[in-house]
Amino acid sequence: MGEHIPFVESGSYPIREGNRVRPLVDGEPAFRRICQSIDSAQHSVWVTVAFIDPTFRLPDGQGSLFDVLDRAHARGLDVRVLFWRCAPLHKMSPDAHFFGDAPQLEMLRSRGSCFLARWDRAAKLYCHHQKSWLIDAGNPGEVAFVGGINLNPNSVVPPGHPLTDTGKSTHDVYVEIEGPSASDVHHNFVQRWNGASDRHQPDGLWPETSNNGDLTFPDRAAPPVGEVAVQIQRTVRREQYRGDTPAPGADPFPIVEGEYGVRAQYLSALAAARRTIYVEDQALGSPEFVEGLHDALGRGVEVVLLLPVDPNEDMAAARTDPRTAPFWERLHALGDHERFTLVGIARNGNKPGDYQNAYVHAKIAVIDDVWATIGSANIANRSFYGDTELNASFWHRPTVTELRRDLLLEHLGQDTAELDDIHALRLYARIARENAERRNRGEPLEGLAFALDPRAYAT
Repeated sequence: MGEHIPFVESGSYPIREGNRVRPLVDGEPAFRRICQSIDSAQHSVWVTVAFIDPTFRLPDGQGSLFDVLDRAHARGLDVRVLFWRCAPLHKMSPDAHFFGDAPQLEMLRSRGSCFLARWDRAAKLYCHHQKSWLIDAGNPGEVAFVGGINLNPNSVVPPGHPLTDTGKSTHDVYVEIEGPSASDVHHNFVQRWNGASDRHQPDGLWPETSNNGDLTFPDRAAPPVGEVAVQIQRTVRREQYRGDTPAPGADPFPIVEGEYGVRAQYLSALAAARRTIYVEDQALGSPEFVEGLHDALGRGVEVVLLLPVDPNEDMAAARTDPRTAPFWERLHALGDHERFTLVGIARNGNKPGDYQNAYVHAKIAVIDDVWATIGSANIANRSFYGDTELNASFWHRPTVTELRRDLLLEHLGQDTAELDDIHALRLYARIARENAERRNRGEPLEGLAFALDPRAYAT
């Protein structure tokens, strides 16, 4: 199972055997699978939404999020959505998330939308960053989807990131879970639904005249359906969910002092790595994690780190802050290690020397081909301590190896199924460095991955 990678003992949810796990690489196949699951639903569709662009459309002509939800409700399903609400963000960027302001509520009213919704503010200026879909919660066939893909048109792309008219394409990952751990995603939704900050406000729920009642917590885990060990892990600040959840049902996992299981899992898995560490992340911002990479490289572990070619806004802003100078020095110093490779991804353009970078929004890690995590949390202090996050970690060599193979097939254009993890990451490093030279010469890339200079990243 990968027993040398420890699980988290401090979180709400235990490690559970007996799951079926299916990683979904890139938005088009992920949202297609989610829509298929919704079409097959018999009882309920529950969704947590962080960011949503008003131009977002699901693949295969499924329409907007609201089209899908309205159709599911029209079939008699219990459809509920938790929307994050942040007043400063709405003021600065009104199309970034579904704030539930007067025009947006009028839009729902004009559609005749009758699904249930609640709005939830995070502590301070943090984000309810979870992105989950839960189908038929507490019923046979219950399935959960956990990951980091935002409801954004740039994310609805197939693997390989073909050229787009907008010049924008986002790489991201979800994971589908059936079995006992899906019940922990169920619990997480009930806890957030019952404790949603604005549930008692006139504009904090939809429809305004609905009962929109609380949910009952699951009292047992779903039966086993597979052989994968999974643990659902979270970040929840202690300001959230202080035991004020009303009846019905007592919360079996109340948040009192806060929950920081995502951080604990990342750091313990990093410290336990023996052979390989492969990471894809939007915004690396954890000094502890960078030190863990240095330690692993010192032990002889092969490390490949995939980041956006152009750092996200938070990383770019931090680069100019003198208080973060020690972090950047240590991040750049990773380039001193022979076994470390920093990578970006891009698609060849329509003419020589023209490339279309793919933005990396994924939040995943694969270690020793025996353990992986997929979720909403970046490897950054904000995700480790502040934002509300949801990750699924799993221990199962065949599933983890298949995920590694799928990712490298996309990024390298080569099937690494016959290679072990060490030789696969060495191949990744070689092709990425060769592609960096090709890019400097204006030649076509082999696959998508090309090496970046760690000492110059974000400078």
